[in-house]
Amino acid sequence: MTNDKTTVHVISHSHWDREWYLPFEQHRARLVQLMDTLIDLLQGESAFQSFHLDGQTIMLDDYLEIRPENSAKIKGLIQQGKLHIGPWYILQDEFLTSGEANLRNLQTGLRMAKAYGSVCRIGYFPDSFGNIGQAPQILRQAGMDCAVFGRGVKATGFNNQTEEAGGQFLSPYSEMRWQSPDGSSVLGILFSNWYHNGMEIPAENEAVRAYWETRIPKAERYASTPHLLFMNGCDHQPVQTNLAEALELARELFPELDFVHSNFEEYIQRVKERLPARLTTITGELRSQRTDGWGTLVNTASARIYMKQRNQTCQALLEKVAEPLAALAARHGRPYPHHLLNYAWKTLMQNHPHDSICGCSIDEVHREMMTRFEKSRQVAELVISDSMTCIAEQINTSGFASDSAKSVPFAVFNSTGWNRTNAVTIELDIKKIRFDGRDSSEIRSELENLFLDKGVLTDAKGERLPFVMEDLGVQFSYELPDNGFRQRFWSRRVQIAFEANDIPAMGYRSYVFHPFESPEDEAAGFGIHLKAREREMENGHIKVTIAGNGSLTLLDKATGVIFKDLCIYEDVGDLGNEYMFKQTEDDALTTARLEADIRLAECSPVRAVFEIVHEWELPAQAHAGHEEDIRRMVPFRKRTGGRSKQKVPFTVITRVTLENNAKSVAISVSFDNQAKDHRLRVLLPTELSSETHFADSIFEIAERSNAPSPEWTNPSNCQHQQAFIDVRGKGAGLAVANRGLPEYEILRDGRNTIALTLLRSVAELGDWGVFPTPEAQCLGNHELHFALIPHGGEAAAYDAYAEAYQFQVPLFAKQTGVHSGPLPGEAGLFRWSGSALGLSALKCSEETNDLIVRWFNMSGGEEQLAFDCPNGTQSVYMSSVLEERAERLPYVSGDELRLSLSPFRIVTLSLNGSHEPGGRHVL
Repeated sequence: MTNDKTTVHVISHSHWDREWYLPFEQHRARLVQLMDTLIDLLQGESAFQSFHLDGQTIMLDDYLEIRPENSAKIKGLIQQGKLHIGPWYILQDEFLTSGEANLRNLQTGLRMAKAYGSVCRIGYFPDSFGNIGQAPQILRQAGMDCAVFGRGVKATGFNNQTEEAGGQFLSPYSEMRWQSPDGSSVLGILFSNWYHNGMEIPAENEAVRAYWETRIPKAERYASTPHLLFMNGCDHQPVQTNLAEALELARELFPELDFVHSNFEEYIQRVKERLPARLTTITGELRSQRTDGWGTLVNTASARIYMKQRNQTCQALLEKVAEPLAALAARHGRPYPHHLLNYAWKTLMQNHPHDSICGCSIDEVHREMMTRFEKSRQVAELVISDSMTCIAEQINTSGFASDSAKSVPFAVFNSTGWNRTNAVTIELDIKKIRFDGRDSSEIRSELENLFLDKGVLTDAKGERLPFVMEDLGVQFSYELPDNGFRQRFWSRRVQIAFEANDIPAMGYRSYVFHPFESPEDEAAGFGIHLKAREREMENGHIKVTIAGNGSLTLLDKATGVIFKDLCIYEDVGDLGNEYMFKQTEDDALTTARLEADIRLAECSPVRAVFEIVHEWELPAQAHAGHEEDIRRMVPFRKRTGGRSKQKVPFTVITRVTLENNAKSVAISVSFDNQAKDHRLRVLLPTELSSETHFADSIFEIAERSNAPSPEWTNPSNCQHQQAFIDVRGKGAGLAVANRGLPEYEILRDGRNTIALTLLRSVAELGDWGVFPTPEAQCLGNHELHFALIPHGGEAAAYDAYAEAYQFQVPLFAKQTGVHSGPLPGEAGLFRWSGSALGLSALKCSEETNDLIVRWFNMSGGEEQLAFDCPNGTQSVYMSSVLEERAERLPYVSGDELRLSLSPFRIVTLSLNGSHEPGGRHVL
């Protein structure tokens, strides 16, 4: 018989921002105090039942680093069901961390929870600044069927107050179905009254009655069942130690209600039993688009851009270079470095909580983050170097030259999922002399006297290649042998740049530089398509013309489409904060009427580079009353006024690069920012007719409307991206790739202009108090990178997207010696095809040591994957995003594997082969 009595589920928790308005260590000291209190409470005689540890296992690491003696107590409480942990390692910002970073976060959290003996299997997103569209699919593959979240589908104000009017409710209930683009769905539960609606429950008669009489109706308003959720806690909230007494008093005063000190597993199970037959289904991204647009917090994507750049670099090094190259090296004798990669990932993910990576904390927090970025990068680069050395030393380079003393072999590695042609720059030691007892000056003199103005570069097939060489002179360096003491040497070093053509995906190609040979006819047979002349350059695919104001006109030779007025800069004042942009009342400044200094900086067979210099002036800061508005906590939406009359120099240097065979134009922008309270963007008009555009998101190419919903009142309509945005019309499109520039807007200017944010300078954290953040003004030198990729519209879009993904991943090269070896001069691990598929990961599983390969379908149609498995593959398993083997596929060694991928599907394969003793993978 169904019990119709309303049940009040009180879940104790503390939403733990690891760092925010205090630096990490000061927040941690309070975490230690909370956990000490909690252990005593849960182990004592109190009726206090359980505590939800905010869905993130890093809290355990942080606590036990200070209190290691309490490890057994913590584990015992978890196994008794009193402490509820997981599934995440940290509560990340989903949009500002990559797809693979989101998965590593989940994998790490679940692995830690498993070691403790229990995990809370719900998708917990209490305070994410928007939720990614593929979250239901990821959760389903990880064995979860419910998500709990605080933002994205209902009108909420900046400080999370429910708005009673002025916004369309996408669901009449807190409970709804949330569906990914692929069709996977979970039960979604919204914190309709935020995750603090049950905090500080009183234990005095009159206060108890008033408390519950006010709050019960608010919860009932949105609940679809008689089970009401009350979250007992808030940000960094201490444990309510008298909760048991408070609930007992509530039971006495409200006998018609059933008050339960609950947990998420129990609450969700009760809700599922009483759900109505029909719930609203919401699909895809949850970004609060049906609101007035002032509470989305989307402009955290442009707060402290320098951090977003560093994060993108570190993510790309780990997931797109270190892991793939380590997997390749593991096939040739080098153990896969799970321990190092786990450490590098955990260090990087410590920067991924929403108040950290979003750039919306105090300055001390973000200073510490830069150190973590450096730590993660250093480990990733070590893994990359060691992996390349392992492979390069086994490449057969013996046929490169008869005189090995005059030959300098090296290999270029492509760790992306597509064959690749790009310019490569490498430093080579053409002669090394170890410290052998001779005087150091004698060694240097010998190297300095080498005559070095000639050379020949050939590839593995013996074909000569054009290159550009720079003599770097005599350099000191050292080697650290695995089996001996460090070895110092002097070397004569050169830097060469050349175009590496069609390097195999997940593979390498070897080359040799002959430094003392005389080149023959340097123009013969080199296939040079690049031409440059005054304010104009072109190759076989693209022509670029530069106007007097520095703007670009780009001709896509494949379609004949011309894009004009590209790369005009726009600067406006900003009265907002780290969370939200608020434009000043004066007009935007642009470089449209500013004459630029334009010069051809490089013209070689490898690339042409134009340098464009704008000598600009910008207002020094916002108006004089802005600082007082901050001190008085004037809400940012109510701030008025313009920018100061005082000006500061602002020189913008733009370098426009076109490589010999490139289908894109690479652009770098550098400047020394001395202006405050402003936003700088680059404007890229497309002139293409379309009401929607496409943005790279998390395992998804999200199609978004160019215009906001009718409820939207914010003049700005900025959005998130990962690797690119794309506007396309009939037969033509323009994709703009980036490196760590996650904010853009499609302007409603009649030209469908892509506005890419390059810098946003603000003076305060914002939110609930007065927190000055002078370092958020981002004063000093900046260098930013993006690329223009014209294409032929829908039919050619996925080739452009593949190029955009490659733009984020550097090519690496490694010098080696002349030697024999089992590996050929060029090779790729495998071949695959699938026109709308993206290869997201290549790594080794920590549990099985299987080779893990992950793709996702970028399209809304079914796509065919054809996959030639690596040599030695014995069995192939369909896997989950957790990389756990599931269905064994009907694969015969040596055959091509064919799979059909449904729209927007994420597919992970586990490839099993033979294993050598010691766990080395040798597929």
